[in-house]
Amino acid sequence: MVKKKPCKRRILLKLSGEALSQDGCRGVDPKPLKDIALEIAQVHKTGCQLAIVIGGGNIWRGLRDGGGVIDRVNSDSMGMLATVINAIALQSALEEIGIPTRVQTSVNIYQMAEPFVRRRALRHLEKGRIVIFAGGTGNPYFTTDSAAALRASEINADVLLKATQVDGVYDSDPKKNPKAKRIKKISFKDTIAKHLQFMDTAALAICMENKVPVQVFNLHKKGNIKRAVCGEDIGTVIY
Repeated sequence: MVKKKPCKRRILLKLSGEALSQDGCRGVDPKPLKDIALEIAQVHKTGCQLAIVIGGGNIWRGLRDGGGVIDRVNSDSMGMLATVINAIALQSALEEIGIPTRVQTSVNIYQMAEPFVRRRALRHLEKGRIVIFAGGTGNPYFTTDSAAALRASEINADVLLKATQVDGVYDSDPKKNPKAKRIKKISFKDTIAKHLQFMDTAALAICMENKVPVQVFNLHKKGNIKRAVCGEDIGTVIY
């Protein structure tokens, strides 16, 4: 009998904003929102402590949507607000199925969410609540991947799980190259040296410095979040 690996104790899950919408659409769609909430509920049942960082690309994509009319700082500020909208939506979906959840933001919106306070976030996790971190880092010029790396380091996460549209990290773009090969394991240094474009360099550097491994996997395969949490061999591990 093969002995299963124990589930990791404290997880930081990075979700893209696009995960909450249907392909090619904008905004928050109830169906994928509910599906993701149910996947997260399965992870919560394992007893692990789960924090989430969510992007805002389904609502606002920074400079791309700014179209040269809105400057970078304002455009990034709008993106931060988009992550708050997504966080509140995900919180509502989780609480609808009985999962206690708190939203903490790096920007001050006291009427809608708690401000990010590390000790308070850790206390919520210890009490079995899911904590959703919104607002990115609270600063322009940083991605939500950098926010995920920062928060994972601050809460001493065992791993940063990055849920994506593909099955892991490839040696070239699998959408453009049908012969692209998935990489199972790779070091942070090699990832940065090879310019593999799945996370920005700042995020990788934060994880490398604080010894937080990253696992990249396909969000759209049912049960994959729980598989990653329980140490199954899926996606790509960056160590």
